[in-house]
Amino acid sequence: MATVEPDHDAETLAYGQQPQDTGPTVRRAQLSVVEGPRQGLSYQAPADRCAIGSHPSNDLVVDDPTVSRFHCEVVVTREGRVRDLDSTNGTVVDGVRVAEAFLREGSLLRLGRTVVRFDLAAERNRLRLSDRTEFGTLVGRSIAMRTAFALLERAARTDVTVLLEGETGTGKERAARGLHEAGARRKGPLVVVDCSAIPANLLETQLFGHEKGAFTGAESRRIGAFEEANGGTIFLDEIGELPPDLQPKLLRVLEAREIRRLGSNADLAVDLRVIAATNRDLRAAVNAGSFRPDLYYRLAVVRVALPPVRSRPDDIPLLVESLLQGLGADGSASAPLRGPEFLAGLARAAWPGNVRELRNHLERCLVLDQVMPPGDALPAEAGLVVDASVPYARARDQAIAEFERHYAEALLRLHGGKVTAAAKAAGMDRRYLHRLLKRHGRGAG
Repeated sequence: MATVEPDHDAETLAYGQQPQDTGPTVRRAQLSVVEGPRQGLSYQAPADRCAIGSHPSNDLVVDDPTVSRFHCEVVVTREGRVRDLDSTNGTVVDGVRVAEAFLREGSLLRLGRTVVRFDLAAERNRLRLSDRTEFGTLVGRSIAMRTAFALLERAARTDVTVLLEGETGTGKERAARGLHEAGARRKGPLVVVDCSAIPANLLETQLFGHEKGAFTGAESRRIGAFEEANGGTIFLDEIGELPPDLQPKLLRVLEAREIRRLGSNADLAVDLRVIAATNRDLRAAVNAGSFRPDLYYRLAVVRVALPPVRSRPDDIPLLVESLLQGLGADGSASAPLRGPEFLAGLARAAWPGNVRELRNHLERCLVLDQVMPPGDALPAEAGLVVDASVPYARARDQAIAEFERHYAEALLRLHGGKVTAAAKAAGMDRRYLHRLLKRHGRGAG
């Protein structure tokens, strides 16, 4: 099992400087092909993670038709782990097919007809950590977050394309805004496009624009998001939802920095930075044939993984303090939410919705003026009837849904049905409020 050594010699870094090689160390993964077409091939990972597959952009490239383009990923932090990337033939560890599993010294990974042995080398990799506990509006002191901050800080000094990966609610849009504001294009526009929130038939014109008469109803020229972002940054959220027919057009933008409006024969040069985000692993989408491998390769010049809240419980006090400040909670009202017992309970929770769910929970506690354990339903005195005959998880989900519906309706009434004003007052992303309303069958005025 790999061990992490604490760093006692970290130097203080100015914001934007490259982190020094003074972080904790982990033993390197040693991967050896012991069976299959590439038998005898050996690879020692120079970083804490490495990908195995038949696509040439993998760290360990296995030229075997039974191995998927991106077959699996091996990670060594405090221990060795392997994660299957929805490969066609699966990943089998020591005779057991797994989605994700721990690895021991000498574990054998079967990938189709190829078998790879996992060992820990004597050499060690040093993890680069930021000395800061925030990047933009993201906060965290855990190794996972400071590793992400170090990558973000280095990426911010360039125009390199960045792919932000992480579960829903981990702060990918905050990271994108931080990259923009810390970079040389901060004075230019930041244009956000949620690829999952726009119907496929409208997304092309949203991204690239159109000329007058390009289609029925196109009564005037429209400037697309790429042109709007000229001189600045475009953030493509949920890039994994981009329809297949638009993927070659995005690839052209990344390669040539040129776009063509719908209905035009002329190419237009654009000077911008591209940041994309996804809540799923695009390598699995490449294996499934729903995402182009060349587009993935162009997007993932720098990959930054934002960890889920459950993997960084030590960050809970910082997160709570930041979220309470964002909610405008005064000292007396929020004091119980800063107590050690309450914080310890938060640290033990799973938080499937991550920081967004944590924020919503804190807001519920403030609104109801009651300290509630994570995941608890609203109390009966709040006007909600709880049916204890149904399983806890379902009752909890029903309670949360009921609260969301009442809160969204009251919020809209308070602001005269104006979604933008309501979202701003609630400290909520406008698109998230739209989704909340749609989820509960309510329209916006």
